Amino acid sequence: MALRRPAFLLLLPLLGCRLLAVELTSSNTKPVVQEFQSVELSCIIKSTITPDPRIEWKKIRDGETSYVFFDNKMQGDFATRAEILSRTSLVIKNTTRMDTATYRCEVAAPSDTKTIDEINIQLTVQVKPMTPRCTVPKAVPVGKTASLHCHENEGYPKSTYSWYRNSEPLSPDTKSNAKFQNSSYTLNPTTGTLVFHAVHKGDTGRYSCIATNDAGFAKCEEQEMEVYDLNIGGIIGGVLVVIAVLVLITLGICCAYRRGYFANSKESGESYKTPAKPDGVNYIRTDDEGDFRHKSSFVI
Repeated sequence: MALRRPAFLLLLPLLGCRLLAVELTSSNTKPVVQEFQSVELSCIIKSTITPDPRIEWKKIRDGETSYVFFDNKMQGDFATRAEILSRTSLVIKNTTRMDTATYRCEVAAPSDTKTIDEINIQLTVQVKPMTPRCTVPKAVPVGKTASLHCHENEGYPKSTYSWYRNSEPLSPDTKSNAKFQNSSYTLNPTTGTLVFHAVHKGDTGRYSCIATNDAGFAKCEEQEMEVYDLNIGGIIGGVLVVIAVLVLITLGICCAYRRGYFANSKESGESYKTPAKPDGVNYIRTDDEGDFRHKSSFVI
């Protein structure tokens, strides 16, 4: 009597070996979310014959790998803000900029011929720019160079920058806008630097900068820049006045020296001299007195 083969084995030639290999897929391998929002990292078991496969999630950031979900438990700070959804997907709540990383979903199915499969999910957490720090010179003479700077380092992706004068945007390309054809400036949207190569009176105004990325924007307060005419005549006059004052001071000092106002104290003061010995006076030292005393002698 011939043995009957199980129905499952009879279907194998028709189904092939795919049912014996665990296979994963994802509805979104590159999710993007703004900071402090929730995100789902999709990991779907496409095929397996193992009734209860083992699920693990790992985080890879800056070359270091750490567990997110292991031994059926959330690990580290994910224990309070993450959970498994639909058996294998990972949901992260209240995301932060530090969550930007590659996440690996690994499934082990011992009953399958191919027992392990994995899929990588690249998560990007966008961060709004902070208020940029702007530096604007307060006053610049006509024809001189003026540099304005705008920068912030909190936003992700990196911010791009645009400058405004009196609330009107400055075009990065001065040739494309007739309003700015007479201006000689260079605007770099990547670095936020605005350079006037030779300012003129029309560049006077209130300047502000906006930092922008995919998550939002931020603006610094307006700052006034004044362009003034350089008074060459006034500068020359001031220099001449200073020179005249210095000449007068020099002449006064010379006259004072000639008139003896700065004579040496040794020449004008009385110097101490040993009193001369008067005629007819002999100095005699006695043992009792310990000092000199004089004794007069009279010549008759």
